[in-house]
Amino acid sequence: MRSKLAHIFKKRYLLLYSICNDNPSKKIEMKYLLTVFVFSSLIIDSIAQRIIPQPLLLESKNAAIDLPDLTGVYAEKVLKPEADYLVKVLGDDFGAHSTTNKSKTSYIKLLIDVSKKADLGLEGYELTVNNNGIVIIGADRSGVFYGIQSLRQLIHKKETGAGLTVAAVYVKDKPRFGWRSFMLDEGRYFKGAPAVKVLLDEMASLKMNIFQWHLTEDQGWRLAINKYPLLAKTGGKRDSTQIGDWNSKIYDGKSHEGFYSKDEIREIIRYAASLHIKIVPEIEMPGHSSAAIAAYPWLGVTKKPISVPTSFGVKYDIFDVTDPKVITFLHDVLNEVIALFPSDVIHIGGDEVKYDQWMASPTVQAYMKAHNLTSPADLQIAFTNDISNFLSAKGKRMMGWNDILGAKLHEYNTEMPPASGKLSPKTIVQFWKGDPSLINDALRKGYDMVNSYHVYTYLDYDYKTIPLQKAYDFDPVPTDIEEKYQKQVLGLGTQMWGEWIPTDADMYRQTFPRIAAYAEVGWTAKSQKNYEQFVKQLDVFKKHWQQKGITVGE
Repeated sequence: MRSKLAHIFKKRYLLLYSICNDNPSKKIEMKYLLTVFVFSSLIIDSIAQRIIPQPLLLESKNAAIDLPDLTGVYAEKVLKPEADYLVKVLGDDFGAHSTTNKSKTSYIKLLIDVSKKADLGLEGYELTVNNNGIVIIGADRSGVFYGIQSLRQLIHKKETGAGLTVAAVYVKDKPRFGWRSFMLDEGRYFKGAPAVKVLLDEMASLKMNIFQWHLTEDQGWRLAINKYPLLAKTGGKRDSTQIGDWNSKIYDGKSHEGFYSKDEIREIIRYAASLHIKIVPEIEMPGHSSAAIAAYPWLGVTKKPISVPTSFGVKYDIFDVTDPKVITFLHDVLNEVIALFPSDVIHIGGDEVKYDQWMASPTVQAYMKAHNLTSPADLQIAFTNDISNFLSAKGKRMMGWNDILGAKLHEYNTEMPPASGKLSPKTIVQFWKGDPSLINDALRKGYDMVNSYHVYTYLDYDYKTIPLQKAYDFDPVPTDIEEKYQKQVLGLGTQMWGEWIPTDADMYRQTFPRIAAYAEVGWTAKSQKNYEQFVKQLDVFKKHWQQKGITVGE
């Protein structure tokens, strides 16, 4: 689109230049000619609006159209939630007066056309803005919803006088990847429903569709489980918290606690669904389980009481996966999670398991010998496969960090025997650590993959480590993988780990504006990406975030 405009500008410039040369008597000064040309270019450029994430096709009509003072919104019955959402957006964002009605002559029309599924998929849409009004068409509700998000960026308040204008465009759009996730770790610091809803709102505006909710950790268990009430009551509270950095010996001396009731979870799930966001719960096992063991010591290998840790980092205590009572506990917890979350995917973590306790336990070693498991990594794979089978029987698919494949990713396990077992082929592997060649290896073995390589996607890393452009330049698909495996890359995830975000402002500062870069990575075709133009349009979002009281980093 931008190259087409440049071509138009060039043609106009050459035409005016020839007029000047052919008609010297008219005394058209070149200085004036250039001024007119540049000014007209700026006007057209301001109308030819960019969108984040940039669409597959955006044809600008080089015009701005006035929105009616009272904007009617027509929607098919199935699209009433989207119509109500649009009316609310027009009021909240722009102070516009609008209403839904049953007249197909309404200025804005939201339509479903299932025949477009083959071309646009379920999340794609077409958006037309011209003198006849605004039409958004999708093959499914989600496509119409994402069309609304694009429309929001095309509407502007008039620079002089009251009222709104909208850029005249035709947009045809669909996402590059179906998995576009943001992960929030609340195990370290509990945030609560209001902060989560702010994140969900901004995810929706950026067309992100997966909220990965990290609800259990060494430092806190944040989900009420009816059968085991101490998980939240005891495991959801710690006496103090390490502050400063990873090597700090300083603690704040303040208790920190919090967990979600099931009713609160249901409300957040409902809210996310209204924004076309699926929530994938993450329940860590067998490591990062100290809070659960503090609540019920018999879950651990030593069976000895511990406290909820007050420091961060990888902890020593892990679940005793050779104990049938522990397996029953995990099944019970997962049954309640499955009943609560409609997601077809359940994340079981599986990362950073220190094998020391398993290796030191005579009971665990006897179990491994009886089951011909020569490595603790094989014990973890066997346990993980059993959980996968349990979830599959419930109609769910297991997901975990790439540690569950058995590779040696951490210095504390380098001396352990290598894994020989094979992870269940139904697993979704979330890659976060290790040599990038491990991604290719997993793809060639047939695993579906979500790429969350920490070097590019960890929001807890500072802006010097991951500046905005580095985030924007991330490509989830390895450049050296054969084309036949590329479809197994489901998409990407960006992660807001919680160790050093005690306040909402800290969390927002690390998240915004980089979340917008990851949104474009997940949605926009590589051929349509342009960092310089992305940065220009980002100013619109920065103003929006600041108006909402969201602290913006960098």
